[in-house]
Amino acid sequence: MRAIRRQDVFNLPNLITLVRVGSIPVLVAMLYLPGRVWSWAAAALFCVAGLSDLLDGIVARSLKKVTVLGQFLDPLADKLLIASMLVMLVALGRAPAWMAVIIICRDAAVTGLRALAASQSLGVPSDRWGKAKTALQMAAVLLLIWHYPVGGLDVQFWGGLALWAATLVSFFSGLRYFLRFNRLLAEGERDKA
Repeated sequence: MRAIRRQDVFNLPNLITLVRVGSIPVLVAMLYLPGRVWSWAAAALFCVAGLSDLLDGIVARSLKKVTVLGQFLDPLADKLLIASMLVMLVALGRAPAWMAVIIICRDAAVTGLRALAASQSLGVPSDRWGKAKTALQMAAVLLLIWHYPVGGLDVQFWGGLALWAATLVSFFSGLRYFLRFNRLLAEGERDKA
């Protein structure tokens, strides 16, 4: 395995990812502040952090700076951002704890599964269900951070509905990862036999 070099750590895509991680304590502090303005400011910052996930991937591919470290940091940053926001939303009474637990445990389990798969030289790449899970989680968290009504739109209701969808998709996409990993292990054992 190739050693991680300094330029792998401090390239532009990884710095964008690290800024996303750095936004987490700022978002947590903003959510503690009461009022519509702070909720909207936190929603705007969360939206920027979410969009930086797209940006770091585009920059990495266009500059040919896709690194093993970046492939590890990027999904980790997403999981830290979502988990932190879910914990805060539960504390603020905007999200049920059991949904947060399912989503956070699923993400931790899949991260562990991917590490185990990598140790066996197996790849378990993300599929469309994993991407749908991320999109639903981001949408749900954004709406629940915002949570104040806009015009006639009950943002809290739609955020709760999106969180239900995110929880269901998270559970089933996590199950799919484990089934795919099991199938890859079985195929590997058959190939060795």
